[in-house]
Amino acid sequence: QVQLVESGGGLVQPGGSLRLSCAASGFTFSSYWMYWVRQAPGKGLEWVASINTGGDNTYYTDSVKGRFTISRDDAKGTLFMQMNSLKPEDTAVYYCNVGLRGMDFWGKGTLGNVSS
Repeated sequence: QVQLVESGGGLVQPGGSLRLSCAASGFTFSSYWMYWVRQAPGKGLEWVASINTGGDNTYYTDSVKGRFTISRDDAKGTLFMQMNSLKPEDTAVYYCNVGLRGMDFWGKGTLGNVSS
């Protein structure tokens, strides 16, 4: 079955960095666009970034442009997001997401906490 397992979250000071990973299995990873979505405390889901098949096109929400970088390793079936210059407002649970067979699949998420 489809599985998405996020890791790499933690506590970091403002201005710091985190690198998130999402290990995917149960589907042909290289054939699908992949997404990062976050949920801040007490708020709804927010799309953060997308990457196409092949990884040559990436898209970001305005608030993270120039600070976050989404990437993928199709050989390893893994999605990444490098997050630099982190701000307190980036504090959220970060989920990777894929849509296939008419359904949305999600991991359990990883918490990125930006605080001094």
